[in-house]
Amino acid sequence: MLLARINQVRVKGADCGVDGVFGAAAPLTWNDKLTAAAEGHSQDMAANNYFSHTSADGRTLADRINASGYAWSSAGENIAAGYTSVDAVMDGWIASPGHCANLMNAGFAEVGVVCVPGVAGDTYSTYWTMDLGRPR
Repeated sequence: MLLARINQVRVKGADCGVDGVFGAAAPLTWNDKLTAAAEGHSQDMAANNYFSHTSADGRTLADRINASGYAWSSAGENIAAGYTSVDAVMDGWIASPGHCANLMNAGFAEVGVVCVPGVAGDTYSTYWTMDLGRPR
């Protein structure tokens, strides 16, 4: 359902506000290595109660996807927290210019997305990570 929703947005094109208006983009395919990198980041955010593109130990998106074994030529990341459904998180990303631009970036060909529940005492109930990439 999530991949279908992503590709539904991409096929229509989108107005991403200050980040531009994007025409239709080719559909993305699911990638297990990007999914593993996204899952590790969401789990880390939940376990350590933070919300950032930089991991608590200082790792970046590039560090995380390299560790997953994904050989990439370009990469991007969307994160979100507190959303309780695919539709809600997608609506949030589409409404955010930078996240929308990542979704619509025709340079990306693959995606992995994970939602991890927060733990007791966390600021958020859910932690979402979407990693996008183009393989080398």
